[in-house]
Amino acid sequence: MLAACGGPTECPECPACPEGGECPPCPEAPECPEAPECPECAEPGVPLTDLGGREIVIPVDNAYPPFTYLDESGEGIGFDYDFWNEVCNKLNCTPVFKECAWDSYFEALAAGEYDVGQGGITLTLPRSLNLDTSMPYVEYGQVILVRADDEIGDEDALVASDLNIATQMGTTNEIAAIKLVGEDRVVSFEEYDMPVVALLAGDVDTVIIDEVAAIGFMGEHPGEMKVAFSVTGGELLTIYFPPLSDLRTSINWAMQQMFADGSMDEICETWLLRPCTPE
Repeated sequence: MLAACGGPTECPECPACPEGGECPPCPEAPECPEAPECPECAEPGVPLTDLGGREIVIPVDNAYPPFTYLDESGEGIGFDYDFWNEVCNKLNCTPVFKECAWDSYFEALAAGEYDVGQGGITLTLPRSLNLDTSMPYVEYGQVILVRADDEIGDEDALVASDLNIATQMGTTNEIAAIKLVGEDRVVSFEEYDMPVVALLAGDVDTVIIDEVAAIGFMGEHPGEMKVAFSVTGGELLTIYFPPLSDLRTSINWAMQQMFADGSMDEICETWLLRPCTPE
């Protein structure tokens, strides 16, 4: 018997189920609201909660505290490491962290070279047009970071000055910096930690950065920097997946369990110094 998924979207049909035999796997139909009748076809939207030890390949750059960075021994630490260890504790999977440069991050993810993308990445419409996303897990804003002994004033004072803003290229920080002071006053770096390195060296005047990352860098360099003021708010962090990933519903389920049992807030308070928000 052929059984099609119901609903307004066009969905694939299950292959024929031989009488007395096992039903072949059903094609993925993530947008179908009803389950096919074929017994081996999982109901769309229902997560697989045991991945059987499956490896989940996660790209990291290890230069972005508090999400992914190296401790004094060279070991990778941060929010993402603890997060994925707990996700895989819930789902019976194995996290595998692989170094990846930011300039090829989204292309490699879309091509399926990695299973997920995280690292404090903001939910944006252009990115979500090419990639699938999880439920958001942190709401935050962008801030202006300055040296501890600098007095920049407020946003109007910065705009009226001739001070420059350092940022990482290809990020929402760069977009916000250009909108704030114009492209001529924005200094963009390829790697996320380089704007902060340049600020501490006195090579740039300010840095625009995600609030949660500012907390991480200030923790790495106590007493050397401070937040001058906030630039934006209400932005969300999410996990990205290659299109039609079979992991999305499972990881959303694991995140919901983590919010429910308090393990998500424990990880957030350890690394972000604040609880996370599920929506």
